[in-house]
Amino acid sequence: MLRACRKLSIHALLALCLVWGLASAGAGSAAAAGSVELYTPYLELSAPPGDSISYAIDVINHGGSTASVSLGFDDKGNKWNYELTAGGRTVSRLAVKAGETQTVNLQLDVPLDVNKGTYGFAVDAGGVTLPLGVRVSEQGTFRTELTTDQPNMQGHADSTFTFSATLRNRTAEKQTYALAAQAEPGWDVTFADGANSVTSVEVDPNGEKSISISVKPPETVKAGTYKIPIRAGNNGTSATTTVEAAVTGTYDLKLGTANDVLSTDVTAGSERKLDLVVTNAGSSELKNVALSAQTPSGWEVAFEPATVDSIAAGGTTHVQATIKADKKSLAGDYVVDITAAAPEKSADAQIRVAVKSSVLWGWIGILIILAVAAGLYYLFRKYGRR
Repeated sequence: MLRACRKLSIHALLALCLVWGLASAGAGSAAAAGSVELYTPYLELSAPPGDSISYAIDVINHGGSTASVSLGFDDKGNKWNYELTAGGRTVSRLAVKAGETQTVNLQLDVPLDVNKGTYGFAVDAGGVTLPLGVRVSEQGTFRTELTTDQPNMQGHADSTFTFSATLRNRTAEKQTYALAAQAEPGWDVTFADGANSVTSVEVDPNGEKSISISVKPPETVKAGTYKIPIRAGNNGTSATTTVEAAVTGTYDLKLGTANDVLSTDVTAGSERKLDLVVTNAGSSELKNVALSAQTPSGWEVAFEPATVDSIAAGGTTHVQATIKADKKSLAGDYVVDITAAAPEKSADAQIRVAVKSSVLWGWIGILIILAVAAGLYYLFRKYGRR
């Protein structure tokens, strides 16, 4: 009986010790959890779409022993990109000595495609949470923008129209954009990034790129205004803009003679008249067409008229050129270059001029020969018999 009582007492004592130990363990665990505090002076920050925010968060151990703290982040379903770092590396667990503080950094990336408003998050450290807020200051986007400073230009048909465009990547990832133009057949459209010709460009997230667009019309283009759609895009995003080329017409000038013969002859010291034909072979009117010439030394060329006020598209006008050879010119072939020039276009014609000796000098030569012959005859008659 005594033994049974002793066994019962021992079992009761063991059970009591077990209950006390469990209770003590529970109280210690609760005290450890309550000894850790999370602190940051900025609980809510404002940022625009595409920006990054950094929170410096202190993990403070108020307990009497080193605390091992697991770190976590709750994005509240917002699915923003984040990173918890300490000492320049990603961290998920900290050891904080009693009475000391460790600092971790939280970086949050605000998406570009986000609505304006306030978003909540929380950092967790072993059951202790720190609520944080981000106020997005403006409506975000996920798009590409393509704009030009000067979308329309004017020039003649053989001009090259150069437009400056800016391509903006309003997404959170680097994008490669293919560049294309929807121009009519015969038009030449090229793209340049700086000094390099390109067909595609890369643009960093929330970045931009300057692009040069060169447009050259075909030779047979008619006067008018032409719109050329430009596209920069890929499988995920794209943007378009339109450039406009106002073509004033083609400019072409031809110079010739009425009989299409580019040669003549003249006697030294005399003059020769030529009927020149100036033709406007373009599709735009030409004004103030001036005639000029480059001649051998001592020669002169005069034009009537010297300047043609206007020649309609497809029209012709006649100009009389008077070529005067230097009286000292020797017999032979000479070249006279004649130019018809408007502010937009010019044309040249090369006239070959054959110079003949004067008839007077021919007769003088004959007379000299006859005089010499007569002198010889006289001498022969007078002294020949001796």
